[in-house]
Amino acid sequence: MAGEKDSFRAFLIGQDEARRVHAALTSLSPAQLDAGEVLIRVHFSSINYKDALAATGAGKIIRRFPCVGGIDLSGEVIESADPRFRAGDAVIATSYDIGVAHHGGYAEYARVPADWVVPLPAGLDLMEAMALGTAGLTAALGIVRMEDNGLAPGNGPVVVTGASGGVGGLAIDMLARLGYEVAALTGKPEEADFLRRIGAAEILPRGGLDVEKARPLEAARWAGAVDNVGGAILNWVLATMRQAGTVASIGNAADSRLSTTVFPFILRGVSLLGIDSGYASMALRQRVWSRLATDLKPRHLHDFVRVIEFEALPEAFAAFIDGRARGRTVVRILDQERRIG
Repeated sequence: MAGEKDSFRAFLIGQDEARRVHAALTSLSPAQLDAGEVLIRVHFSSINYKDALAATGAGKIIRRFPCVGGIDLSGEVIESADPRFRAGDAVIATSYDIGVAHHGGYAEYARVPADWVVPLPAGLDLMEAMALGTAGLTAALGIVRMEDNGLAPGNGPVVVTGASGGVGGLAIDMLARLGYEVAALTGKPEEADFLRRIGAAEILPRGGLDVEKARPLEAARWAGAVDNVGGAILNWVLATMRQAGTVASIGNAADSRLSTTVFPFILRGVSLLGIDSGYASMALRQRVWSRLATDLKPRHLHDFVRVIEFEALPEAFAAFIDGRARGRTVVRILDQERRIG
């Protein structure tokens, strides 16, 4: 990395002798970057709930200290030892070990293995790629997996739980664009107008459902479901699926445990699909990112997004931990005045 600067800004997460997590904006040198074939000048990153847990120590996310946070990044290739990428290419890198055991997207530069890098598809710019980020990739993976399992708009309505969150909101917009009738289940009834605007045909307030008393099988309502919540909500979702319905299990915002019966599976033929965006195959990633740039690109994507500057990052995590964040937060990393190469 030859150029004007020998250091760059990064948000580094560390741990003291008492195992207390601390994090701050600091400077790193190129030599401190992790190994990898592709060097990227980072233009944008984003904040996911996982990032907030990592940066604050509220969750045991980081597997190696110190580590630059940020599980998502988009930017421009500066150097590549892999023939699949050349200097100047616009690229995306999300998940794998990024931001948890490999220096991540909260830095002006990142060096990552070429096998973790996806070319930016036509139809998306670098900011939009991070407006989607891991949240959009996960929502789209769930929809694609359900479609592969037979879900189609004519099958019936699809319910999305945790609807006001980043994954939930993006899933509603994507499904509505594809022609599905979407029901939004949310614990934030004040978000009803927003959820309708992005495509929800029905709003289900969480407080109006006694999910704890759900019977093994309830009245069949849904052909599909995107569940971000887990626990009793997921049990209720399974109990209310139609014959041959399909459920994408994406998150555990309420509870990681699931107490249910086999009846939805053996009497209604319901499929429960686990969605892992962290280590999805590259072929599947490229397929899904291609659709995120075309028929799965949310029509209201820019309504989901607020963009913050890199300097504001340390103060932004609290809203995610407290449950006050809505939609997607994109972090503008690139500073035109500070460049290494």
